[in-house]
Parts: sequence; C-alpha cells; structure tokens
Amino acid sequence: MTGTGGAEIAVVDYGLGNLRSATRGLERADATVTITAESAEIAAADGVVLPGVGAFSEGMENAAPFRETLLEVAESDTPLFGICLGMQMLLSTSEEADHAGQGDVEGLGVIPGTNRRFRGDRKVPHMGWNDLAIEREHPLVAGVDGEYAYFVHSYYADPAEADAVVATTDYGVRFPSVVADESGTVFGTQFHPEKSGETGLRILRNFVELCDAEA
Repeated sequence: MTGTGGAEIAVVDYGLGNLRSATRGLERADATVTITAESAEIAAADGVVLPGVGAFSEGMENAAPFRETLLEVAESDTPLFGICLGMQMLLSTSEEADHAGQGDVEGLGVIPGTNRRFRGDRKVPHMGWNDLAIEREHPLVAGVDGEYAYFVHSYYADPAEADAVVATTDYGVRFPSVVADESGTVFGTQFHPEKSGETGLRILRNFVELCDAEA
C-alpha cells in the first residue's frame, strides 16, 4: 500500500496500464492507493480504478480473472473508474477486435455500447490536448467545463444510451470523453486525468471525494 490519504483506492494491475502515473495522480488527490492483482483487495476498496493502455482484446483477456469482481463492484455503491482503455472495457464490445481479425470480444458491459474506430481524414491515433464539453452534471466533472485534457486513442465509446454521455470532445466527430452508468458510480474518461495537469487533478480529487462519500 502507498499513500497516506483518506479513501482507499485499488488500482487494478492486469498487465496493461500506467499504474505508477495513475497512482501518483491519485496520491496527489489525497487517496491511499493499493496497486493490486488480488480480487479480495479490489472488493474491499472504497473505490476501484481500471487503467489501461493497449488493445481491447488483450485488456479483456488479461482482466478475465477479475471480471466477476469488477462486475460485483459495478453492482455495488463502490465507485468504479475506467481510464482510457479501462473506460472502453466498461462497454459491451469494440470494433478494435474485429479490425484486428480477432472476432468478437466481450467487454464488461456495465455501460452498454460499442467502441468505434475514428474514421475520416483525421490522424489516428488522436493524440494530444483537446477540450472537454460537459453535457450533463456528474460528481466526477464538478468544476470542469471547457478545460483541456490529454488523449491518446484510436477508438472512442459509442454508448447505447444517450444519458451515458457526461462530456464530449471533438476530433472530426464529437465523441464521448466521459461516460457514466445510470447509477452514477460506474464511469470512465477516454483521456488520462493523471497526465492532464490541474484539470485531471480536479477530476481525480472529485473521484476520491466520491469514494469518501460512498465509503
């Protein structure tokens, strides 16, 4: 365990993700952080972060041992926060697996929808700073609107329900950059808050405060 803050956050270690940078960001947001590959630690935490960098199919394969635990967290009041690939894994499917010739790969499905590949003449991946337009209120984005965040991705979430969209960003198409389920305790950001300066820190602090409230 690391950090000396209040809410105890489990960062899921499934072999894909910027674990150290995510941990440092959460510590700056006054959380106590455990990087873990143990289902019991994930289940016992005040909040769970599912980070991720890489391919959807590999992410789901690596996270398979934690699938049931993550679904149980999603059904509880414990906040579950997916970052980048981790956010995409909250959805049902992704075009990435089909694009790579890997067939259908089943996501967690806690936010129904599909991850779609950017089309058109924009450079892929979408990389760098872009702005956030808040579409509806959610505790994760309190105090954030028109701010910039740091993105690195080739696919974006396309939720089945419009109400799942919390914030959007434009990159040739206006795509959801923050999503949340109906309960409001399962959510994700397509960008990396731990790499997004003061805006990202504000979002991480909002997350930690939400975990404190639910603990």
